[in-house]
Amino acid sequence: MPSDLRDWARRLHLGSLAYHAWHRPRAALVRVRREGGLLEQWRDDQGRRAMQRAAARLPPLGAPAPDAPEVCFLTGRRFWYQTAFCFWSLRHQAGCDLRPVFLDDGTIDPVLRAECHRLFPGAVIEQEVGIERRLDAHLPEKRFPTLRAQRRTYKHLRKLTDAHAGRAGWRLVLDSDMLFFRRPDALLAWLAAPERPVHMLDVQDAYGYPAATLQNLADRPVPACVNVGICGFRSDTLDWERLESWAAQLIAHHGTSYYLEQALVALLAAQSDPLRLPRSDYLLMPDVSECQRPTAALHHYVDLSKRGYFRHAWRHVVSCATGPVR
Repeated sequence: MPSDLRDWARRLHLGSLAYHAWHRPRAALVRVRREGGLLEQWRDDQGRRAMQRAAARLPPLGAPAPDAPEVCFLTGRRFWYQTAFCFWSLRHQAGCDLRPVFLDDGTIDPVLRAECHRLFPGAVIEQEVGIERRLDAHLPEKRFPTLRAQRRTYKHLRKLTDAHAGRAGWRLVLDSDMLFFRRPDALLAWLAAPERPVHMLDVQDAYGYPAATLQNLADRPVPACVNVGICGFRSDTLDWERLESWAAQLIAHHGTSYYLEQALVALLAAQSDPLRLPRSDYLLMPDVSECQRPTAALHHYVDLSKRGYFRHAWRHVVSCATGPVR
């Protein structure tokens, strides 16, 4: 399209009109078909709403000891119920002291702060303003323009930047859309004595960028099937200059991607020998049968596996909550 026509289209906001008039409705229709129709979507939504109500009724846990290992979550108003269920189930199944650290995505208000502390006494809540100050000190925008710009619009990146920049020692970050059903021995052993990075496994490579580009950036083959639902690093060893360069080159050559964070973690994993948690115990995308009768220690619910999550899986955690909380 000639430049004068592009300018004219931009002034008329034709891109936005096309998105709302064509692309967005078309994407919604594709999603309805993929998820089995409107009735199935309604049933999923009913399960999700029931889970939200149940999160507010989970019994409080005891305050952890001062030296309890920390587990970090990026969370806020929209996903709090999932965060609550994830950490509650982890703490219950672990049977040992753990301290949650909640990284504010910008939506933790006083009401939610009070609920965090009611349910998890001793929890650490890192407010957005404090995180921004820490990033200004350790990842200044002039030196790290790509990382700082991306974290504003692509919140997944905050599981790297907000969790690790300016921190020392090992830090474990979990996604909220996960549940624990028995003691995660390998993960707890890592928390007790971490010696190398840790991550869980995907069902396939999901990095959002060509394998050849990633291998060229890493200067070696990138490990297969890295998934960041569980991800732990020693914060003070992360090379932020390198991460900035990687992110800038990926975006310059191939554009932004929903999987940018996972691609960067895969590049980091290529530089180390991470602990790769076994699929049999740390399961991504469980099917409905597994959600109804869990056998794995952990489920990570992505894509269509959210149906089993919202309809069945969280109810097993509620059944645990009716007994004594360890």
